[in-house]
Amino acid sequence: MERKCLQATGLCKTYGKTRALDHLDLTLEPGHIYGLIGRNGAGKTTLLSALTAQLPIDEGQVTYGGEPVWENENALADLCFSRELSGKLGTNANTLRVREYLKAGQLFYPHWDDDYAHRLIQQFGLDEKKRIGALSKGMMSAVTIVLALASRAPITMMDEPVAGLDIVAREDFYRLLLEDYTATGRTFVISTHILEEAATVFERVLILKEGRLIEDCETDELLSQFCAVTGRDDVVDAACADCEVLRTETLGRQKSCTVRASAQTIAAKGLDVDCTALPLQKVFVALCGHEQEGC
Repeated sequence: MERKCLQATGLCKTYGKTRALDHLDLTLEPGHIYGLIGRNGAGKTTLLSALTAQLPIDEGQVTYGGEPVWENENALADLCFSRELSGKLGTNANTLRVREYLKAGQLFYPHWDDDYAHRLIQQFGLDEKKRIGALSKGMMSAVTIVLALASRAPITMMDEPVAGLDIVAREDFYRLLLEDYTATGRTFVISTHILEEAATVFERVLILKEGRLIEDCETDELLSQFCAVTGRDDVVDAACADCEVLRTETLGRQKSCTVRASAQTIAAKGLDVDCTALPLQKVFVALCGHEQEGC
């Protein structure tokens, strides 16, 4: 499988008065699992749609291996965007049976692995005869997972793949994802709001905020840049004096600040505070939430 970069340069997309993508630059290197995270309305689905030429953009360009993606059959053959299915009546997908929906995938994606698709169907307990519109939300998610994994597309993007799945099915998904990634070296981009389970899977994290890419970093490197500093308010103030403070919580004279600094950096000051590393979910809230800033 030939490895190529997918690159976006200066992407802009506006819906009415809302700028969904704001001069966004991004390079997806081959052979990584990317986590794409952001609040609702941050532009995640718009970005994935633009990267796979499912949406015209106002400005900018997307290239794959140096070639434009738009109306390029050779490039599109290597790209899969499996989007979240809707239960709304009247959508085209809802009228199809599961087998018909996946058959369309087989026709569209030249790397399709039909044997793998059937193993995944059994894994998730999907009824191929049911119409998409009659499925539960969890089973709709399973359909999108089967489509994405069985596509065998070198670059595969998934929008909220675990939405509606119970914890057992979510564990199955991440196991299958890692197994396939290990076997094929495909590039995956996973957009999800459920960060606690996904954080250990993501090699790199992309954080979108108001249409802009504010972080593009290896997961461990990103997490190493943040910590929580807790203690008596005046001591915490002193410990955080030269740091970027992203979030503050107080209770009486006790104070906790989320700062952009490593726990080692704060601890080296020798002050009587507790310094703890933060999980990805807490880092995301600090960067994209609207909590009070500053100590």
